[in-house]
Amino acid sequence: MATPDFILRLREKIGNDELWLSGVTAVVLRGEGVAREVLLVRRADNGEWTAVTGIIDPGEPPAVAAEREVLEETAIVAVAERLARVHVEDRVVVYENGDRSRYIDLTFTCRYVSGEPYPADGENTEAAWYRLDALPPMRDDHRARIEVAASDEQAARFQR
Repeated sequence: MATPDFILRLREKIGNDELWLSGVTAVVLRGEGVAREVLLVRRADNGEWTAVTGIIDPGEPPAVAAEREVLEETAIVAVAERLARVHVEDRVVVYENGDRSRYIDLTFTCRYVSGEPYPADGENTEAAWYRLDALPPMRDDHRARIEVAASDEQAARFQR
């Protein structure tokens, strides 16, 4: 997985110290009722199923980042329609090289527009549609992102 250039430049200055990063989760939905589906990817680094996730570039609007990540990772065109959740990750992510990061995640509900999913950029080994009532095994925090994004709530959920 390619680390964004701005992070590489920061790492030159701070080494492996914990870095606070802004990320997005794009929960792309299509269909209605019991046939409603969500776009999922299987990550190449750990084999886990998740909605599309990514890092917001400096100055990039978060909704645009969500749409960009979906297109880059799956070749799906989607439109971010609602900020569903604002959440600070409980855990510090420690990468193989020792880099440490903690994320604030902005989860967006996205509407499918077009395309057939495939792992377009090498960050994932699979990309596929799953019915909301038949999700593959995944971590609880990723399941929670999908649940809130697929809900009929209008306001974003956030933690205190």
